[in-house]
Parts: sequence; C-alpha cells; structure tokens
Amino acid sequence: MTPPDETGPPVISTGELTMRFGSVTALSSLDLTIGPGVTGLVGANGAGKSTLIKILLGLQTPTSGRAAVLGHDVATASHEIRRRVGYMPEHDCLPPDVNASEFVVHLARMSGLPQSAARERAADVLRQVGLDEERYRPLGGYSTGMKQRAKLAQALVHDPDLVFLDEPTNGLDPASRVDMLRLVRRIGTEFDIPVLVTSHLLGELEKVSDHVVVLDAGHLLRSSATSDFLDVTGAMLVEVLGGDAGRDRLGHALAAAGLTCHPRGPMVTVDPPPPGIDVHRVVRDLAADLGLALVRLQPDQGHLEDIFTAPGARGGERRG
Repeated sequence: MTPPDETGPPVISTGELTMRFGSVTALSSLDLTIGPGVTGLVGANGAGKSTLIKILLGLQTPTSGRAAVLGHDVATASHEIRRRVGYMPEHDCLPPDVNASEFVVHLARMSGLPQSAARERAADVLRQVGLDEERYRPLGGYSTGMKQRAKLAQALVHDPDLVFLDEPTNGLDPASRVDMLRLVRRIGTEFDIPVLVTSHLLGELEKVSDHVVVLDAGHLLRSSATSDFLDVTGAMLVEVLGGDAGRDRLGHALAAAGLTCHPRGPMVTVDPPPPGIDVHRVVRDLAADLGLALVRLQPDQGHLEDIFTAPGARGGERRG
C-alpha cells in the first residue's frame, strides 16, 4: 500500500479493492492511501476513476476488498460518508426550470442545514464560485461553464470534510478550464478541504494537485507527490524559428555532433550528453551556423504523461 501523506491522517484508504462487471475488471486489487490536500486521480477514459468514486460513496458495492473514507468503512457507514462528503458528478444533473439559488438551498437542506443557514450558505458558496449575479436565473439557460460552477456550489454548500470532483473541467473552453482549476486549488488551500479530483487531461492535474494517483485499466500505476513526477530529467528542450523544417535541420546537426535527440512537437529534445560536452554551447553554435534563431533552451521536466510510457507501464485495453 502506498504510504499516507505525512502532513495528516489518510482521508481515503483501500485494500485489495476489486470491481468486476461480468468479465470486465474495472478495478483490480487496488491498494491506496490518500492524505489531505488536493489529490489528482488521473487516467484515460475507462481507467476506473468514476467506478472508484462510486464505491467510495457507497453507491456501488465492490466485488471484493475494502475501502474507508474519513475513517468510515464504506460497507457499513456509507450514509455517514455521504453526509460528510461533497460530490460533483461528471454528468449534468441540474433541473432546467430551477434557479441556482433554489437548487443549492435545496441540496443544503437535504444535507441537514436549517432553512436560514441553508440560504446563507448557498448565497456564500454561489458567490465563491462566481455565480452571485446569475443565481436567480434558471439552470436550463446556463452555459456549460456556469453549470459546472453550480455543480461545484452544491458540492460545497454543506461545508464538507472531503470533496470528490469528477471531471470538473469537462466540456469547458480553455479560459473556463483555468478558472475552474483555480477554484479547485482554492478549495484545497484557502478552504482547507481535502479534494479528490479526476481528469483524463494529465497536464491539468500537474497544476493543481499536491499528490497524483495514476490508474490504467483498473490498475494502480503510481501514487506519489506531484513534484516527484516533475523532476528535472537532465535532458534539454530546444526550439528555433522555422517550424518543423528548422527543428529538423537543427536535430540533424545535433545528431551529427554526437548528441542523441528527437522531435517533440515544435521542439527538439536533447538527451543528457556524454561527459565533457556543453549542450548549451553546442546548440548555440549550431543554431548560429545554420542561421536559426533560438526561441528557447531550457531543462526538460518530467510530465504525468511519462508514467504511461515508462518501462513496466500497462498498455492494454482500458476498462471500467
């Protein structure tokens, strides 16, 4: 089992957790410990992310194994877990003829808040997510971004001890994605509420997560601090003007100079050189000789995508 986050007790733990749907295995012997902060649950569509969240909420019974949330066993205390957890589902669940204020107040009342406290909390949380001026509009007239914010508001209105956010940026344009990710980060830092956020867009979770759990076809590939994924690799990234043609000219020249390199989008990745070779000087001189203007020359960093191409990573069909 992965070690818990040392900054506090685990908020989620599983042991040998397995979920099968007939011949399809959605989760396979999952051993996991998740601590406070923002934890990204990442994997391709069908990796088992939503299945895991439904089990943790007590909405699905696993085939075998155990799971606990906030110290409560999901098999015996699912009602208490759902009372203490905020959940933002992936898919729309909003009544089109009800305004956001009425909807969030209703969810607050269902969570046990009295009428006056529910209205006060709803007004506050709708302001926090940026819907203060739109709270009396029917939800059916909301844009996708506004609907996502309304879903986030209902997950926060009862002041939960843990929040599950299932694909919160789904369907959003780039600007709205940035705003949503900023809200996710605020929940884990300013509001000090542990967050489990899922996404199949790996780069998003690099920006907001303290810890990352990577699932592939129901298997745990890796669970560690986000910073561990982003360590400097020792390679260099080089970009020059001239598009693919300029990139390829420089790449061929670097290879002829004895460096191992390969294209990555508009850039050339130069692997760590043999001892005694100054990559910066070689790149500078070759670019000058070729008449290519340097755009960037910087150390390469690891990325979450690298876990799927690392030796030992699973590459089979994704299910769940």
